[in-house]
Amino acid sequence: MKFILATKEKMTRIFTADGLAHAGTILITDPITVTQVKTKEGKDAYAAIQVGQGTRRTKNISKPVLGHTKGKGYEAIREFRTDNTATVGDTIDASVFAVGDTVQVSGITKGKGFAGVVKRHGFHGGPRSHGQKHTERSPGSIGGSGGRAGGRVAKGIRMAGRMGTDRVTVTNLKVLAVDVKEGKIIVSGAVPGRRGTLLEVISK
Repeated sequence: MKFILATKEKMTRIFTADGLAHAGTILITDPITVTQVKTKEGKDAYAAIQVGQGTRRTKNISKPVLGHTKGKGYEAIREFRTDNTATVGDTIDASVFAVGDTVQVSGITKGKGFAGVVKRHGFHGGPRSHGQKHTERSPGSIGGSGGRAGGRVAKGIRMAGRMGTDRVTVTNLKVLAVDVKEGKIIVSGAVPGRRGTLLEVISK
């Protein structure tokens, strides 16, 4: 399994050798450092590689994390479940990926704030005629007076609320280009988050 941490930059268009245009997203990668290796035989009882990326002022990092990373101030620490062999201190960069690789990208989506049911769930709203005044974007009845709800609001009822900031994984994306010198990877299609969002890129 191949993996790396990257930040989303912007979308672009890539022309392939056969003249086709593909929409893609530019991901900026910095070399990541292996901070811990877990094995099935060890006390963790599962195989994983933990990595750190970026730099951060040590005064802003808790002492347990500083002790764990041997005093290094990483901006982000992530763990990948894999049987790959690695040693603490090894670095991983964009060169692990090649054009044509199939990857999945995980990250946090954009936060949209408090949203109504029309925007959040695609409700059609109420009728625009026959004396209806203020129900054009209202949810309507939520069925809380009886039946399965039993006089309460049943768990999972689609209602207005905070929208976005969900962890989303987009699968089956193709690597369109790799620039190791610039630390850039271009993947097909769109990926979660705003510009600057930290993403996990995995190829199995």
